[in-house]
Amino acid sequence: MRAANAINIEDLRTLAKRRLPRMVFDYIDGGADDEQTLRANTQRFRDRELLWNVLVDVSDIDLSISVMGVKSPLPFILAPTAAQRLFHPHLGELAAARAAAAHEAVYAVSTVATQTLEDIAAAHPGPKIFQLYVWKNRALLEGILERAKAAGYTGLVLTVDLPAMGNRERDPRNGFTVPVQLNAKTIPQALAKPAYLIDLVRGGPAEPANFNTAGQKDALDRENGRFDPSITWEYLAWLRSVWDGPLGVKGMARPDDARRALDAGVDAVWISNHGGRQLDTCPASIDTLEPIAKAVDGQAEIILDGGVRRGTDIVKAYALGADAVAVGRAYLYGLAAGGEAGVARAIEILRCETERAMALMGRRSLSELNAADVIER
Repeated sequence: MRAANAINIEDLRTLAKRRLPRMVFDYIDGGADDEQTLRANTQRFRDRELLWNVLVDVSDIDLSISVMGVKSPLPFILAPTAAQRLFHPHLGELAAARAAAAHEAVYAVSTVATQTLEDIAAAHPGPKIFQLYVWKNRALLEGILERAKAAGYTGLVLTVDLPAMGNRERDPRNGFTVPVQLNAKTIPQALAKPAYLIDLVRGGPAEPANFNTAGQKDALDRENGRFDPSITWEYLAWLRSVWDGPLGVKGMARPDDARRALDAGVDAVWISNHGGRQLDTCPASIDTLEPIAKAVDGQAEIILDGGVRRGTDIVKAYALGADAVAVGRAYLYGLAAGGEAGVARAIEILRCETERAMALMGRRSLSELNAADVIER
């Protein structure tokens, strides 16, 4: 099967698993510790059921959204994910950006992308969001934020659920690191996928492309793991002083933290548990949505990610209070399976599934969805 012929996201996942060495596939597919949250993210969508209205004119369905100051005809955005040249060694983020641009999808770019901000912006001239990790070196961050502004990124999202790396046990079992190091564990896995290995050798190491000068690399090496575990809410005040566009905070799970984010002047509260890759046994993202939506009470936009694999998942998220939904693994499976064509197929699958679900529910726009449309088993 080719990526263009995939029927659903699980088909793309199967194709990605066939193409990638185990260590790279597990890096996409795995989570922290016992992976309970990883599984819960998808299962808790399944535990909710949809109700519908009949005899409604659904000949014209509007899936468009507005998020962080930009608009899209799609009901989801592409979440920031790191090191995409690991999954598609030739183009990585450029393949995803081109597919997103062709579908007018909002594309969010990771701080540790393996293509430069400028090259990604050229591949996707439409609406883009930049995702920022918390590092101690503020001068380094100010420089990259200036570059993001100049390249046309209109929104900024600060990831706050990574004061330390989650315990992702598949990686040490596989001997996996970023960039990939050849060792007794990784060499047999790479040799088992010769086509991928050839692409990887031709493309070169999948390293953070936006910190490629000697001085920048030295600065990152001094960061002791790169992420700053000492920051507090005061960091947002500094960030507001250097970024004048829409600002979001990614990695929220508690209503009280959502209220603090509002007090700090954010424009978007992004509910996320990092795809189950950080704190295991925490709630599925969908389970934290309604309490946070109640606490925010329309004072900021709510974005949700985690476990979205079907159009019905997207519908449930909007019904329970989301203003936007972000997908990560769903399009990464497509990227690994078929590059730009695979990402395009993932986007089209989710768009069609969402539109079909809306029609079957008797809903003509996302704003018509509400909590009464969803029941829990």
